[in-house]
Amino acid sequence: MNKKIFTAAIALLTACAGAAKKDAVKQPVKKAVVEQTPKAVSLFDSKTLKGWKTVDPKKMKQWSVVNGIITCGGYEHKMRANTYLCTEKEYGDFEFRCLFRLSGDHNTGLINSGIQYRSFVKHGKIIGYQADIGRGYWGDIYDEHRRGKLVKGDTKTLKHLLKEDGWNSYIIRCTGKRHELYINGVKTADYIEKANVPHKGVIAVQLHSGGKAKMEFRDLTITEIK
Repeated sequence: MNKKIFTAAIALLTACAGAAKKDAVKQPVKKAVVEQTPKAVSLFDSKTLKGWKTVDPKKMKQWSVVNGIITCGGYEHKMRANTYLCTEKEYGDFEFRCLFRLSGDHNTGLINSGIQYRSFVKHGKIIGYQADIGRGYWGDIYDEHRRGKLVKGDTKTLKHLLKEDGWNSYIIRCTGKRHELYINGVKTADYIEKANVPHKGVIAVQLHSGGKAKMEFRDLTITEIK
């Protein structure tokens, strides 16, 4: 190759490399986008019932905090009427978790409880979905004061893990029209809503009327899904 041509080619390559380097310096550095995972928020401070209220204000005295546990009922008297303790805030798409314990004397009447969700209060009644708790109703989805039972809980696996009078866990996951219930990590219900009903509402814990019963809840958390 001609020496002059070779020298000119080297000069041209050097100039191009310098220009590219200069342009690269000017370009802003793109930061990696990190998606944040929604965080679970506690619904109970383990000391007070702050953030909660009863559907019937007169029944607030039925609920208390005992040793860091939300407690209702006892074994001295039968439950004469349903009672509900609900959140002041409403939730749409979420994952709710808690530990619960339902105990009582089945010879004295119905021993039953539940967790309301996407519910609202109207004319002194709470209306909406309920994740059911209790013998014969474990893991059902019930529509309180509206349509009745929507889904019968599948307990084929759960019955081997359930501690009927002991502590168990509940997970309620709602995304859009899909409702999923889990007790002790076992899915009991998977429901797709087809009706035009509210997709947002309060969370409420319940003790059903019936026999001599006690209901306890702890470690209540919610993760809102955006």
